[in-house]
Amino acid sequence: MSGRVVLVTGAASGIGRAISSRLASDGWRVAAADIAGEEVSIFAEEQVQKGYEVRSYQVDIAAEQSVRLLVEAIVQELGQIDALVNSAGVAGVSAPIEALPEGEWERVLAVNLSGTFFTCRAVLPLMVSGGWGRIVNIASIAGKEGNPNAVPYSASKAGVIGLTKAIAKEVATRGVLVNCVAPAVIETPMLAQLTQQHIEYMTSKIPMARMGRPAEVAALVAWLVSDECSFSTGAVFDISGGRATY
Repeated sequence: MSGRVVLVTGAASGIGRAISSRLASDGWRVAAADIAGEEVSIFAEEQVQKGYEVRSYQVDIAAEQSVRLLVEAIVQELGQIDALVNSAGVAGVSAPIEALPEGEWERVLAVNLSGTFFTCRAVLPLMVSGGWGRIVNIASIAGKEGNPNAVPYSASKAGVIGLTKAIAKEVATRGVLVNCVAPAVIETPMLAQLTQQHIEYMTSKIPMARMGRPAEVAALVAWLVSDECSFSTGAVFDISGGRATY
């Protein structure tokens, strides 16, 4: 993948960080973006010290103008964007629907769903004009099954799945493949946003009886953004330890 540029959102920690590290080691030029500007800058510097080409950018993906400025900056500095991995997201408050704080629904959907829409819309013209592109959206098993006490999160990730399928069909004959990944619970800092009871509930539903690791998700994404992925688009790739197989 030498020379190609990938934009990874949510790159400062968790799954996004693991994906950025993996793709950098595979030879991608990585534009690592996150709302946590200082953290993503430190991560990029660590990768550069290893000999990889990683640049950091601060972005609020819930704000479309911020996303537009991000894409403009990457194109100006790196010349292109060949792949996009939408990993930025929030878990939201663990609570039944009637106990959700005011504005929680809007907050979670703004980041998880609208943010994914904004980034896809911003990069697609570049990929279509170049005749090649890969987009991978990080959804969730919650978007397939729905998790109790996580209504906004479940709805937002179901939306990401629908968004992925719709965009994929629009560009299926234009060289751009659009897929999403649906992890079960993964060992990341995002778990700090959840109650222990919620974490135990999610883990109990995994036949392999363990959480997933960020590197395992990164390995799947690495294939999805590669040339080897050539006949899969609009698909949802399960990575859930057997929790869901459809």
